[in-house]
Amino acid sequence: MITEVATNLFWILIFPGFVFTLAVGLVASWLVRKVSALVQYRVGPPVYQPAVDVTKLMGKEILIPQDAHRAVFVVAPLVGFSGVLLLSTMLWLVGVQITFVGDIIVALYLMVLPSLALILGSSASGSPHATIGAAREMKLVLSYELPLVLAFVVVIIKTAGGLEPGEQLSLVALSQQAPVMSISGLLAFIVALLCVQAKLGFVPFDIAESETEVASGVMIEYSGALLAVWKLMQAMMLVALPLFLVVVFLGGIGISVGGLLGGIGKYLLVVVLVILIKNTNPRVRIDQAMRFFWFYCGGALVAAVILATLGNYYGLAWL
Repeated sequence: MITEVATNLFWILIFPGFVFTLAVGLVASWLVRKVSALVQYRVGPPVYQPAVDVTKLMGKEILIPQDAHRAVFVVAPLVGFSGVLLLSTMLWLVGVQITFVGDIIVALYLMVLPSLALILGSSASGSPHATIGAAREMKLVLSYELPLVLAFVVVIIKTAGGLEPGEQLSLVALSQQAPVMSISGLLAFIVALLCVQAKLGFVPFDIAESETEVASGVMIEYSGALLAVWKLMQAMMLVALPLFLVVVFLGGIGISVGGLLGGIGKYLLVVVLVILIKNTNPRVRIDQAMRFFWFYCGGALVAAVILATLGNYYGLAWL
C-alpha cells in the first residue's frame, strides 16, 4: 500500500508530473516568445527568462482587492493548476500504456477546468475590467467546446473499425491510430488545433486578456504568487494541450527511441503551428470568434462526421 502511494506521488509530482511537465512547459513558453520575437525582428528573451519571471513573481506581495471574494479569488488559480497537472500526467502515462477506459472523457473535462477557474477567479475579483474579461472567456468557452467535442467524435468514428467497443474511449488505443491521414481526420485536427489556440488564450483568441482593451482583463487583479500560479498553469497547458492533439490525432508518442523522437517531432509540429497562427493573425472580436467556431468550424465538423461515417461504412480509410 505504501509503495503504491509512493509510486503515484512520484508520477504526479516528479515524472511525468509536475517537475517534468513544468520544465518542458517553461521551455515551450520560451520557444513561443523567442520565435514570436524573431518574427518581429527582435532578439527575444534568453531560455531561462520564463523561470526568472515566475521566480520573481513568487517573491512579490499578494494583493487582494477589497471587494473581492477572498476564498474564490485565492483558490481559483490552484484549481486550474491542479486540472492541468492531472491532465498532463495522464497524457504522459499514455506513452507507457497506463490508461483506463473512458480516459478521453476525463481529459476533456480536465481541459475545460482551467478556463472555468479563470472565469471564477476573475469574477470574484470585483474589478469591472476582470468582469468584462470573464464574460468574454465564458462566451469563448461556449463557442469552442462543441466543435472540440465534435472533433473527437470524428476520431471515434474513424477508429471504430479497428478497435473494440470499449477501446474507442481509451487514449492508449487511440494513440495507436493516426486519423489525421484522412480527409475527415484532417478537418477535425485543424478545428481542434484552433480550439486549442483559444484555450491557450493566444492571438487571435486572446479576447479575455486583450491588454490594449481591458488591461489584461481576467488577470488584472492578480499579483505575486497567485499570478505566478496562473503563469505556471499557462506554461503547463502549452505542454498538455498540444500533447493531447498528438495522442488523439497524430499517433501518439512511443516508448522506443524512434517512437520517442517521432513523438517529440509531432509535439514540436503542433507548437510551431500554434506559434504561426499567433503571429500571423490579428485579434478578433468575441462575436467574430463565436461566429467562427459555431458556424464555420461547426459546419466543417458536420461535414467531417458525415465523411467519417461514409468512410467507415464503405471501408474507405482515406475518407
